[in-house]
Amino acid sequence: MIERSGLRLALIEVTIASILFILFPHLSILVFLAFAFTLFFFRDPPREIQEGVVSPADGKIDYMRGRRMEIFMGPLDCHINRSPVDGVVVGTKYRKGSFPPAFIRSPKAERNEILIENEDGIFKVVQVAGFFARRIVCYVGSGDVVRKGQRIGIIRFGSRVILEIPEGYVFVKKVGEKVKAGETVAVKACSAYAEK
Repeated sequence: MIERSGLRLALIEVTIASILFILFPHLSILVFLAFAFTLFFFRDPPREIQEGVVSPADGKIDYMRGRRMEIFMGPLDCHINRSPVDGVVVGTKYRKGSFPPAFIRSPKAERNEILIENEDGIFKVVQVAGFFARRIVCYVGSGDVVRKGQRIGIIRFGSRVILEIPEGYVFVKKVGEKVKAGETVAVKACSAYAEK
């Protein structure tokens, strides 16, 4: 599968490449390469959604403190963002800002916050733009009911995603570990973690 906005771009690229192939065959190669990159970058593979609170993004955990975890999405990671829990979106907030390199944590970076509430509290997913990732797309809005693992957005051309969890939960992953959206259990209830 391919993400919907990527599909539109891919169709444009393949149309241009087909025309160029007739008129300027050598130039068409460049557009076909761009087409291949688009298919790779905007890929949307199916996921087996796991029990528990799951990671909202693919990537590598590069920061964790208290109830906050940050995931760096590299250029080879899938950039679809998913809901970590079942719940209701109780708010979204887009904040304009700067575009630092994705590997640099910056409170001034452009971002979009998604607040998802369920019976256990509010889970905050923050999509953060970077130097190359200048387009944050959010698929949900206030009042939307979301399922765990549901696609809630995409950050084009990579950056980072922040997950903040309510009291009563603890992260079970560590800095440096790789995670997959919807598949990696990143958080557990404190009681369940203590029993383990």
